[in-house]
Amino acid sequence: MRRADRLFDIIQILRSSRRPLTAAALAAELEVTVRTVYRDVATLQARRVPIEGAAGIGYVLRRGFDLPPLMFTTDEVDAVAVGARLVRRLRDAKLRKAADSVLSKVMAVLPEALRTSIEQPAFYVSDGDAVTPTGVDLAGVRGAIRASRKMRITYVDDQGRRTDRTIWPIAMAYYVDVTLIGAWCELRSDYRHFRVDRIATSSVLDEAFPADNGRLMAEWLALRKDRPGVPL
Repeated sequence: MRRADRLFDIIQILRSSRRPLTAAALAAELEVTVRTVYRDVATLQARRVPIEGAAGIGYVLRRGFDLPPLMFTTDEVDAVAVGARLVRRLRDAKLRKAADSVLSKVMAVLPEALRTSIEQPAFYVSDGDAVTPTGVDLAGVRGAIRASRKMRITYVDDQGRRTDRTIWPIAMAYYVDVTLIGAWCELRSDYRHFRVDRIATSSVLDEAFPADNGRLMAEWLALRKDRPGVPL
């Protein structure tokens, strides 16, 4: 780990901690020696980072201190670059545009030494084999989830059978090359998962469904654990 990244991590660890942390605890978290932590803390204090405490007692970061926005480590830059490219596999035009916008904003504030990690990344992310959905607007689905609004869809199962359904969209589930909508299905009176590439037509209704303070989401998450073979 670069020393600059380690100094950043020390600030982040202290900022998120609710109690003083000893040099030994910091060393274990960062996988370095206690002596290295002592030197790094002294360097940060010399740079006017308000770390209070001493060796053998523990360190705290004075409340109210924050770092300038968009201070990234090299691993974080790689995570942003990989994540933005993985979004392209989702076949969601608005998400892809948003991911490209994120990369542009990150590029604008990164130091030159880190900018090449995004301009010329040392990795490759394939475009995947997912089919672009034509019967549903994925941005509209996300909006319906946020607004707790029902949807009307025509769904085609793996046998080619078509059914008209009213669903309560709860979540999007992204797999390697398949995107699912997790929903409560009024036709089946149960939770179901709908592949977006099998939705022939769809519309967001004006009628809302009760979100119940996250109860539906909690039940859906439990369903994924208890019934992993739930029909698509």
